[in-house]
Amino acid sequence: MSQLVLFAIDICAVALLVFGLYFPRHRRRDLVVAYLGVNVGVLAVASALSASNVGAGLGLGLALFGVLSIIRLRSTELDQHEVAYYFSALALGILGALSTTSVWLSAGLMGLILVVMFLGDHPRLLRHYRHQIMVLDSAVTDQVTLVAQLEQLLGARVHTATVQRLDLVNETTLVDVRYSVKGRAATAAPGAPATAGAHR
Repeated sequence: MSQLVLFAIDICAVALLVFGLYFPRHRRRDLVVAYLGVNVGVLAVASALSASNVGAGLGLGLALFGVLSIIRLRSTELDQHEVAYYFSALALGILGALSTTSVWLSAGLMGLILVVMFLGDHPRLLRHYRHQIMVLDSAVTDQVTLVAQLEQLLGARVHTATVQRLDLVNETTLVDVRYSVKGRAATAAPGAPATAGAHR
């Protein structure tokens, strides 16, 4: 009976993770089914292994390896927060499948995961900080000049500027920029180009 209670708690927890936290904040419909599938799949596999003579550690290790392979080999790029949601869905499935001395211990750990994801992925946390991949319509070889130009374009303080491609023939610079904005600029949508000369 306690196992069924854990199953129910896991389903509620992953539904809250996906439909209460992830989708309202990031709006990627394709990852909704991915997170639900990972959670329920791990829940089913771990439950079957815990009820058999096969080592649960071996089974969970294979499940983790499979999930990591899926994340690594995806054709579309995943942001780090999306990887964090993957592992949260995975952890919820494992906690829902493995029997512990107390149902409430597992439920409390699930709640801890949800609280950490709620706070860690909250839009107001470090909201002044931004990240963009920008293409400049000039080939800038000097780092100090590059930072000064980026700060002028963005109207912000540049913390790091990493040149990814420098094209001296076509006079372009592809740069990875991490910067912070203050005041009313911080309320603008993250990732929006600051000027016509900078493209995402």
